[in-house]
Amino acid sequence: MKTVAVLTTSRADFGHVHWPLTHMRAHPDLDPRLIVMGAHLSPEFGETVEDMRSAGFEADERVECLLSSDTDVGMAKTIGVAVLGLAEILDRLRPDLLLLVADRYEMLAPAATALALRIPVAHVEGGEISEGAVDDAVRNALTKISHLHFTPTANAAERVLAMGEEGWRVHRVGAPSLDHLVEGRLPDPDRLESALGFRATRDHVVVAQHPVTLDADTVDEARALFAALAGRRHVVFCFPNADAGSRQIATMAREFCSRHPDARVLVNLSPPLYWALLRESGMLAGNSSSGIMEAASLGLPVVNIGSRQRGRTRARNVIDAPARPDDIVEAMARAAQPAFREGLQGMDNPYGDGRAGRRIARALAAAPDRDALLDKRALPIDRGRFLHD
Repeated sequence: MKTVAVLTTSRADFGHVHWPLTHMRAHPDLDPRLIVMGAHLSPEFGETVEDMRSAGFEADERVECLLSSDTDVGMAKTIGVAVLGLAEILDRLRPDLLLLVADRYEMLAPAATALALRIPVAHVEGGEISEGAVDDAVRNALTKISHLHFTPTANAAERVLAMGEEGWRVHRVGAPSLDHLVEGRLPDPDRLESALGFRATRDHVVVAQHPVTLDADTVDEARALFAALAGRRHVVFCFPNADAGSRQIATMAREFCSRHPDARVLVNLSPPLYWALLRESGMLAGNSSSGIMEAASLGLPVVNIGSRQRGRTRARNVIDAPARPDDIVEAMARAAQPAFREGLQGMDNPYGDGRAGRRIARALAAAPDRDALLDKRALPIDRGRFLHD
């Protein structure tokens, strides 16, 4: 039986971990251990560890590491605090594998700790691109530290292979967040209304705007979005990530709501509630990866703003807009046209079919032993490559 430590730091990456973890728990050859840290344990960000428990996932280990800060220095110190806690936990567990997701800056802590302790790392969603955020560099660093790669698209798999990773290590599985739409059950409109306290309709604009962590002023693009929203009704704000500038964006959202009685701020939504809200709403606006990776499966118009997601593969539901108020207003008017949404029916999502979790569990169970995983060889760039679908 393989022991697999599964690490999650926020509501966002737990949406990607949920179904791989579910299938790992059901697999006779896997023993997953859930490590929870970061924003999950913070009341400011909704203390989402309680939502995980309600969904049937109990944390095996907890790491208190997120500083109460809104600066880049706070981000850097959070990484250091996380390493101290994780070193003790991973030394005690000594798992056969450590599963990490995506590109959050705090994921550098478990990756570095596992590297020092010679624990093989499996990484979900390597090979993606988000050139406007530090996430892009974090993702590439995690790729080179990792020993198994679960990529969401064929293009992402090609990028991982181009970094010299051996083909047998690379598995194109799709984005596991899509599994919620296939394997899960979203609440119907009545249950959604009961949970949210309002009825979501096509008049609603869901806003998911995060700090742009490569910019000197991480909230400058958010100011342009709020200017574009002035006078707009039925706006629902999702809470920003725990990055430098998140408090400023949250304050902007609350001030907007104080001037617009029909606007709301939602600190935390479980993945089923979030996807159900998007299903019922008119569009998603902001710079969240959920607009790029998942919204296509709902046929939802998305206005992607600014530079944060620059370079990602996207479907035709995405309208890119520079972070200027007039351009954002124009893009939102286009997204609101009935003909635009009608033209999205039957659209394929390049991020997969909603079966990633079971593929990840099978690949983890079939992975070779620790020594074989740790023995990485860099391929010559002109050698033929083999890719697992």
